[in-house]
Amino acid sequence: MLKAESLQFLEDLKQNNNTEWFHAQKKRYENYKTDYKNLIASLLEKMKVMDPALTTLEVKNCTFRINRDIRFSKDKSPYKTNLGIWMPIQTFSKNAPGYYIHYEKGNSFVAGGLYCPETEELKKIRTEVAYFYDDLEEIVSDKSFQNTYGDLDRNESNSLKKAPKDFDPNHEAIAYLKLKSFTATCKIEDTAFLQPDFCEMATKKLLPLKPLNAFLQRALDPLE
Repeated sequence: MLKAESLQFLEDLKQNNNTEWFHAQKKRYENYKTDYKNLIASLLEKMKVMDPALTTLEVKNCTFRINRDIRFSKDKSPYKTNLGIWMPIQTFSKNAPGYYIHYEKGNSFVAGGLYCPETEELKKIRTEVAYFYDDLEEIVSDKSFQNTYGDLDRNESNSLKKAPKDFDPNHEAIAYLKLKSFTATCKIEDTAFLQPDFCEMATKKLLPLKPLNAFLQRALDPLE
């Protein structure tokens, strides 16, 4: 769980997103950072039991810097006002499937899978889906996955309008072959982060994503 002071710090930062205010709040930020890392440590303790692929993960592998990259953004606010926790199943891989937890007032959620894979990675995943659609169908039709996520995320920005090059537009898995990202998302209440059983709740909701992550990693792994 997080302390109420940590969530209030993020809310105050949202209203005062400038370096002068931030530097004046150094003590509050240090307390927030400690709370953030303690939450990750508690989550990893439970998640590693659930998925041994996370065994080598450390807290530092799961954190995000609070500074925003504003080089190519119209929004020049220097700091992030949300909290994210990323737990990839391949610790040292540049882009691997994994589990994600997000706190943002009014938009908190748990999620997992692989977001925006690079071109070659995307082709590997689509090939895996085309040849082993039965495996993916079994994963997304599982009762626990259905109850938590319903299906993989699909929207206009995440899906092609036409079949991708070299793939049959009449393939039974065409709805999945059109995807650009392979993720699933479940909204949660902001207040869930304040509950003593938050880590247990989050772990339970993330568990149905384990087969999806394994399927995606199988697609990315080179043949032996």
